Amino acid sequence: MLINRKVKYSKIILTVIMMLFALTMVIPFLWMISSSCKIEKDIFTFPIQWIPNKWNLINNYKTVWGDQYNFGLYYWNSIKVTVLTTFFQVAISAMAGFAFAKLDFKFKNQLFLLFLATMMIPDQVTIVPQFMILNNLNLYDTHEGLILIGSFSIFGIFFLRQYMTSIPDSIMEASKIDGANYLTIFLRIIIPISKPALATLAILKFVWTWNDYMHPLIFLNSQKLFTIQIGIKSFVTDFSADYALMMAAAVSATLPLIIVFLIGQRSVIEGITNGAVKG
Repeated sequence: MLINRKVKYSKIILTVIMMLFALTMVIPFLWMISSSCKIEKDIFTFPIQWIPNKWNLINNYKTVWGDQYNFGLYYWNSIKVTVLTTFFQVAISAMAGFAFAKLDFKFKNQLFLLFLATMMIPDQVTIVPQFMILNNLNLYDTHEGLILIGSFSIFGIFFLRQYMTSIPDSIMEASKIDGANYLTIFLRIIIPISKPALATLAILKFVWTWNDYMHPLIFLNSQKLFTIQIGIKSFVTDFSADYALMMAAAVSATLPLIIVFLIGQRSVIEGITNGAVKG
């Protein structure tokens, strides 16, 4: 009986600690939403006014989405780059993962180990080679170049390879007996079975690309091509910063991530769990 009470108390304490930790993650987001509804002078008042004394929500968001800051164009650029990059990376990673998981070819294991070794290279180290490649291909300062860089991922290949390894080979053998080739097996068998892992990778890549600041900053030079993360700098000048508008823009930029994650939350948990325990 005493042991059961200790277990219950430990669970309560752990739950309280996790709730406090989660609260520290939520407070900045709540402050961002609150600030987007205030007038500029009330943002940094202390103590914090979580509910604004003077609401300025409509005017802030109307100004952000007006023609003055081109925020709608930046939003569209982010959607274009993020969706296309996510699609191409999932497609390429799925094909490569299938090859490493289910096909037999010479030096397969050695090549896969070489791929994994490149994961230890920081992204910052590859910036200069990427810049040189895009410049030689005349893709610098284009969305196509930005999409090309983001379409290949060692993590995506590794993640899907681990998931596809768990699929029984007997399914492929039965399909081969029925006359199916590798393309048919991949499209009609492997892809449907791997939907949780594909959805997980797609959501993770969507979030990473949407929040990416470094690559658009380096590889885009024309203002009309800026993504939303770079476009938010429009609210900061050399002499001042309009934090109310900046927070309104940040809230607008966060909404697609929340929607995408809420839609695919179950697939993310299932995909990560299966990928971790199988293979």
